[in-house]
Amino acid sequence: MGIPGSGLAKGLAVTLRTMTRKSHTAQYPDAQPELPPRTRGVIGLFEENCTVCMLCARECPDWCIYIDSHKETVPPAAPGGRERSRNVLDRFAIDFALCMYCGICIEVCPFDALFWSPEFEYAEEDIRDLTHERDKLREWMWTVPAPPAPDPRAEEPKEVGAARKAADKLAAAEAAAAAEAERASGTSDGPNGPNATNGPNASDGTNATNGPNASNGPNASDGTNATDGSDGNGAAT
Repeated sequence: MGIPGSGLAKGLAVTLRTMTRKSHTAQYPDAQPELPPRTRGVIGLFEENCTVCMLCARECPDWCIYIDSHKETVPPAAPGGRERSRNVLDRFAIDFALCMYCGICIEVCPFDALFWSPEFEYAEEDIRDLTHERDKLREWMWTVPAPPAPDPRAEEPKEVGAARKAADKLAAAEAAAAAEAERASGTSDGPNGPNATNGPNASDGTNATNGPNASNGPNASDGTNATDGSDGNGAAT
């Protein structure tokens, strides 16, 4: 059997120990809390990725997602093609009074149009105002944090590896084409190359300005039998 009043003494001892410690109470709203990156606050909508497939609305257990759309005809991309139809989003709303934050809509979205945002300050005085339309959902999209960096020890995804191989192959092809173009340019314009400016049959090579059959060589205008040479076409002095 314990000593009478021992429990009270222990409680007072705890009180005395904690009285001298600094308080850790966050002074909200003056000090905003630091939320984890995966906090489930609200759902942001990236409207450009939405194809109105209705998969999120069908899979929602609470039926709190409302989507309206219409079809538009798209002209053919090339002459002779056929017209196509596409869905255009008219309304995308989420009733957060019904939402239970299960995240199923985000998981099943095949085109990454829905994301979790850590935003939590969206309380309303009227429960009917908790149905937020796509404009508000798009504003929350810009509060979505960047995805965490992948683990350096993790295996590289197949999609990333395939994209890197395709990029490397394209870069190698471009480098080979550039090298081939440089070799072709060097053949036509390089120093002393065939048919080049300074090579044979060029301006200062064989059969060139200063070569045989040139203006100053044999059989030239001032060659042999000419003023300075022989058998030239110049007048004899």
